Amino acid sequence: MNPLTRLTTCWLLLAMISTALAQEASRPSPEPSQSSAAEADTAPVDDDTKAEETEDDDVAVTESVITLGGKTIRYRASAGMQPLLAENGEARANIFHVAYERLDEDGNLMAGEPGSRPVTFCFNGGPGSSAVWLHMGAWGPVRVDMGDAGKLKPAPWKLVSNEASLLDVSDLVFIDPVTTGYSRSSEDHDDGDFHGLEADANAVAEFIRLYLTRNERWLSPKYIAGESYGTTRAAALADRLQRRHGVFLNGVILVSAILDFQTTDFAPGNDVANPLYLPTLAATAWYHGKLADDVSLEQAIQRAEAYASNQYLVALYQGSSLPESQQQAVARSLATLTGLPADYIMRSNLHLYPSRFRKELLRDERRTVGRLDSRFTGVDADAASDRPAYDPSYAVIQGPYTAAMNHYVRVDLGFESDVPYEILTGRVHPWDMNARNEYLDVSNRLTNAMLFNPDLHVFLAEGLYDLATPFAAAEYTLRHMRLEPSFLEHVMIKRYESGHMMYLHDESRSAMRRDLLDFYTTSSADVAE
Repeated sequence: MNPLTRLTTCWLLLAMISTALAQEASRPSPEPSQSSAAEADTAPVDDDTKAEETEDDDVAVTESVITLGGKTIRYRASAGMQPLLAENGEARANIFHVAYERLDEDGNLMAGEPGSRPVTFCFNGGPGSSAVWLHMGAWGPVRVDMGDAGKLKPAPWKLVSNEASLLDVSDLVFIDPVTTGYSRSSEDHDDGDFHGLEADANAVAEFIRLYLTRNERWLSPKYIAGESYGTTRAAALADRLQRRHGVFLNGVILVSAILDFQTTDFAPGNDVANPLYLPTLAATAWYHGKLADDVSLEQAIQRAEAYASNQYLVALYQGSSLPESQQQAVARSLATLTGLPADYIMRSNLHLYPSRFRKELLRDERRTVGRLDSRFTGVDADAASDRPAYDPSYAVIQGPYTAAMNHYVRVDLGFESDVPYEILTGRVHPWDMNARNEYLDVSNRLTNAMLFNPDLHVFLAEGLYDLATPFAAAEYTLRHMRLEPSFLEHVMIKRYESGHMMYLHDESRSAMRRDLLDFYTTSSADVAE
C-alpha cells in the first residue's frame, strides 16, 4: 500500500470513530431511580414524581410537591457532589449536598428573577455531623416520623411530609462537610486538611461561593443556618463570607448555640458554667416531677435564673472562703431548685456537674436522663456509677435518622453511592479548635460580621431541656458581644419546650416554623409569596 492510500485509510477510520462517539454522546443518560412509596403518610413525594436526566453523573434531580400553609409548593431536589476547588482549579474535595428549589406553576425555578427568592445554607455540627438532623428533622420537605419522648415509635420508621419545612419562603441547601455524609477529600488530599475551625469554615465558605456562582444566586437574599457546633461554624463563616468573598448575608440562624466554650466547661477554676446550667437543671427537674407540685415550668426557670445571677454567683466567687453555714444555705436552695439532695450538693462543693446531675436526678428509679434532651431517659448497666455510660437521647435518634437518610437519598432522590453515609463520625478528630491556652470563642466573629454588615439579622433557637448547649449560656454570650442596642434589635431569641433538637417535639417544631417565617419577613423584604 502506497503512502497516499495509507493516509486516506487513516482519515476514513478517524471519521468513523468520531461519528460513533458523537452518536454515543447524544444518547440520554439513565434517569435516577424514583420513589416506590405511594401513600401520602409514608412517602415524601406524590405519585407523579419524576426524575430528570442530568449533565453531571454526580447529581440526581427529581421534582415533587408539598403542602405548606395551605398552599401547594412545587420544588426541585438536587442531590449530589460539588467540588471544592484549589486556586489552580483542581478539586481538593467533593461535598455532598441536597438542594431544594421552589418551582412556579409552569415548572420554572422561582429564583430566576434576581433577588426574588432567598436561599438558606444549612449544616449541623459535631464536629463530625452530617446535615441529616436539620434535613430530615427540621426543615427539609420530608422528615422521619419517630415519635417523641414518652411516645417513641418502633422500627421500621416512616418518612412523612414535613409540615414545618421552610420551602415556601426559602430555597434550602443542606451541606455535609468533608468526612461527613458522602463528602470526602480527593485522592491527592487528606481529610485531616479540613478538620479544624478555620479549615472547615474556609471549605464551607468556598462551597457557598461556588454554589452561588454556578446557580446564579448572587443577587438572592442569603442565609446560613447551623445547629450545635454548626453555630460555631456559622459565626466564623458569616465573618469569612463577608470579608473573603463579599457574600453579605441577610440572616444567621443559630439552633442550640455554642459560641463561647467557656460557658459550658466545668474545668477547675472556671465557675461561669455552673450558674449558666442551673436554669436547664431546674427545667429538667420540673419535667421529671422532682420539684414541688405547685411550681410551674416558668416559675422553676425564673427562680433558677434569679438565683444563678445573684446568690449562687456570689457563693461561687467566694470559693472555699464561704462560711459553712452559708454553704449549707446555698446547698438547700440548690436542692429546692434542682431536686437533688442537699447533702449531695454539699459533697459536690456546690458544683452541679451536668454529667453527674444526669445520673443523680433519677437514681432512685435506676434511670439516667439524656444530654441532648433531658426529657428522654435510659438505663445504665451500672446503676451505682457517678456518670452515665451513654446518652439515651442520642440512642433513640441514631437508628431512625440513619435508616431514613440512607433510604431517602437512594430511593427517593435517586443518588446512588456504596460509600457509607457518615451520620455522625469520630473520624474528624483530632479537631483543631484554633485555641491556644484559652477557650474557643467565636462570638467576636459574629460581632464583627454584624458591625461590618449592620443589616445582618440573627435568630437564636433554644431548647429548655438541652444539657449540651444550655439556653442561659447562649443568652449570656449574646449579652457579652459588645453590641449596641440598635444591633440587638436585629436579634430574635426563642425558647422551646424541648431539647437540643427541638424539632423532635411536634409543638416546638411548628412553633419554630412560625417564628422563622417572621424572621425571614423582618430580615428580607423580598421573600417570595
